[in-house]
Amino acid sequence: MNVYDQAHGLAAAIKASEEFKQYEQHKKVIEANPQLNDSIKDLMKKQMEMQAAQMMGQEVNSEAFQQIQQLSAILMQDPAAAQYLQCQMRFSMMMADVYKIIGEAADLGMDPFGGSAQ
Repeated sequence: MNVYDQAHGLAAAIKASEEFKQYEQHKKVIEANPQLNDSIKDLMKKQMEMQAAQMMGQEVNSEAFQQIQQLSAILMQDPAAAQYLQCQMRFSMMMADVYKIIGEAADLGMDPFGGSAQ
């Protein structure tokens, strides 16, 4: 079978997975609430900025870290936000595993999330 056919099969399997279905279901709930959606996007933006700084060897600003923790704690009190964030984490973990498997098969020697594949 052709590699591209396999890639399309993998894409279909990802879309058919429970992790993806639940993530998409909860994403629609969040998108229906603009204020909650904006708060979650703000949290994710701050997390990505902090991770980018860490990857560049910069020290993490303790104030920014506290701000992320506080925003996360507030969002986790909202059941819809908590479910969405949990589903997002499960989906992200599944995708990280898939990337790792592909990376190992191609002997890329690196995990796309900063560690070395082993």
